[in-house]
Amino acid sequence: MSATPLLELRGIDKSFGPVQVLRDVALTVHPGEVTALVGDNGAGKSTLVKCISGIHPIDAGEFLFNGEPVHIGSPRDAATLGIEVVYQDLALCDNLDIVQNMFLGREKRSGIVLDEPTMEQLAAETLAGLSIRTVTSLRQHVSSLSGGQRQTVAIAKAVLWNSKLVILDEPTAALGVAQTAQVLELVRRLADNGLAVVLISHNMNDVFAVSDRIAALYLGQMVAQVKTTDITHAQVVELITAGRSGGLGLATDPGSNGDGPQPADSISGGVR
Repeated sequence: MSATPLLELRGIDKSFGPVQVLRDVALTVHPGEVTALVGDNGAGKSTLVKCISGIHPIDAGEFLFNGEPVHIGSPRDAATLGIEVVYQDLALCDNLDIVQNMFLGREKRSGIVLDEPTMEQLAAETLAGLSIRTVTSLRQHVSSLSGGQRQTVAIAKAVLWNSKLVILDEPTAALGVAQTAQVLELVRRLADNGLAVVLISHNMNDVFAVSDRIAALYLGQMVAQVKTTDITHAQVVELITAGRSGGLGLATDPGSNGDGPQPADSISGGVR
């Protein structure tokens, strides 16, 4: 693991009108690691991802990429840095084949016509590099693929563009046992190939199976970010549902007589 995080967020705030969705959020993501981002519905996971990917501008805070301050004002800015997001709906077109989907909006051209041979070669090399062998033909329409195959195509599309950080939003949702294992193996392989991966999931079994670190959001605050080996399943559930678990997470304000939680001084909560 690199000592310098690929992505570091400091003090991120985001509000929509009077509603503050993210409050002083800090997050570090390292290359070669899978960081699982967990939290209940409404915790702010989707908003945080949309801030990282340039869809939503932040109200306050800092972005550092490879140790350098950056401004991400649009999805194009994020893509230029090497940040790709695979959303839960996958954003694939059923009426197009695998190659056409992988290059959709970024087609290679030879003069005024599409350079189909080059695109097919690059698609094949990307799938081979990820050891994806479940696809029989690159010219299959996506409509003919299984759920697991669709997910692998969406992930391959994300890593095709020399990406450095891949964010996966619920990649195993609605998949069967065998397809889930296939996708999780691919997620692990991305990190083993040196990419930084952020995995958003409600499935704790998936989180503990592939992640190196777990970052827990609770009501818009990052209450803990710890190594997966330093935390238990039960503690993660407590962080998600209550914002604290023992010495981890939100601390109780001494002046409030225990009536309300306050952010802890350290998001690591003393666990290393």
